[in-house]
Amino acid sequence: MASNLDSVLKKNANDLAKELEVERILKAFKLNPYDILDLPITATEAEIKKQYRKKSLLIHPDKFKHEKGLEAFDFLKKAEDQLSDPAKRKDIDMIMTHARTQVLKAILGSGYSTNIPDDDPRITNLTPPFDQQVRAKGREILVEDELARRRKTKLAYANEGAEKAKQEAEVAARKRKVEEQAKWEDKHDFKINILPKETRSTRSHYLPCFLHDMV
Repeated sequence: MASNLDSVLKKNANDLAKELEVERILKAFKLNPYDILDLPITATEAEIKKQYRKKSLLIHPDKFKHEKGLEAFDFLKKAEDQLSDPAKRKDIDMIMTHARTQVLKAILGSGYSTNIPDDDPRITNLTPPFDQQVRAKGREILVEDELARRRKTKLAYANEGAEKAKQEAEVAARKRKVEEQAKWEDKHDFKINILPKETRSTRSHYLPCFLHDMV
């Protein structure tokens, strides 16, 4: 009886851990893969793979049913992919390094240095903690970059749409011009053909040059 109770309690505890992890991922800042994987920016490639494996096994949709489990799992996979790509990780690391520098400068003033380790006495026991301040600053920078990217994309689409509209207007104008020219030629060709020959000869010098050969 006791063993059955222990099993039930253990299962409930495991399910609770999985549910909390799904909720943590969904609340994490989506533009920062370190937040999603719950890793420091100093994490090694091996640590990233180990953390991803651990968390993916914990919340895998095939092993834990949650209404937003698949969504959380997708975020986790996307974060791991981003940090496994050298170019993408370089971009995020540059932003987070800049955020760390800004926080150090704000805390230490002119005495700051980018070489200060995280366990330096001057930045330990801070409120809020140093790592949390760096993440918050990184969030600000990432949001600004994302908004700038969206504005740039929107502008590019607007310019593309304007250029397309201009090209379509030019095509339509050329088409109208050709149609009007054709109507004009048909109309005046008919008038020329119904005139007496001597009249056509007399009036030929009033016709457009492209009709002279028709008279």
